[in-house]
Amino acid sequence: MNEGQKKLSLENTNIRNKKPTTEIEKFLYHLTPFSNKIETKNRQTINYMDDEKRKCFLLHKGSVSLYRSVDGMVLNTESAPFIFGVSTQLMDPEYLFIRTHDVSEVSWMSLEVANQVIADNNLWRSLSQMLIYTVTRVYDHCTKISSLSSYDIIRYQLYELMSEPDAIRQSVTIANYVQSRSFLSRSSIMKILAQLKTGGYITTDRGLLLAIHNIPLKY
Repeated sequence: MNEGQKKLSLENTNIRNKKPTTEIEKFLYHLTPFSNKIETKNRQTINYMDDEKRKCFLLHKGSVSLYRSVDGMVLNTESAPFIFGVSTQLMDPEYLFIRTHDVSEVSWMSLEVANQVIADNNLWRSLSQMLIYTVTRVYDHCTKISSLSSYDIIRYQLYELMSEPDAIRQSVTIANYVQSRSFLSRSSIMKILAQLKTGGYITTDRGLLLAIHNIPLKY
C-alpha cells in the first residue's frame, strides 16, 4: 500500500481518534450525580422526549446509534463516554431517537438541569470540545454519502464499520450497515460487496465484516 492509499484508508478513523475523551469524562463527572440510570437491553430505543420533559442522555458504557425518525437513517454511532441531547436542543425532539447496540450503561437527566450544571460548573470548554467533535462526525458522514459514487460510499462505510466496536461489527451485516447510512439500494450494495469479496479485498462471514485488505480507490 502506498502512502496515498494508506492515508485514505485511515481517513475514517482520524476523526474518531480525535474524540475529546478527557473533556467528555469531565462533563460526565459533573452531570452524573443529577442523572437517573436506565436499564437497557440490546437494540433498545430511547426517545428524547417523555412526559413533556426534554432529556439528555449520558453514555457510560457500550455504544449507541443516533437515528432520524422520518426514515430510520443512522446519522452517527458513538461509544462511551459520550453525551447525547445537548447538541440538538433547538431541534424537534421527535426528529431523532437513540438505539443501543448492546447492554449499554445509560442514564438520563432533564436538559434544563444539564444546562444549569454546565453554567454552575463553568463547563463551557468541555461542552464546546464535545460539540466540535459531534458536528465534525455528522458533517463528515453527510458529505461522504451525498457527493460520492456508490462505490465510494460503500468503501467509506466499510472503513467506518471496521472501526466500530466489536459489539457492532458482530451484530450487524455489512449490507444493513451501509443501507441504514445511505440512500443506496440493497441490490447495488450487494453487487459491489460481492465483487470486493471475490477480489479478496474484504473478508466476511455470514454477511459480517471480518477484515479489510487495501480496498482500491477506484471501482
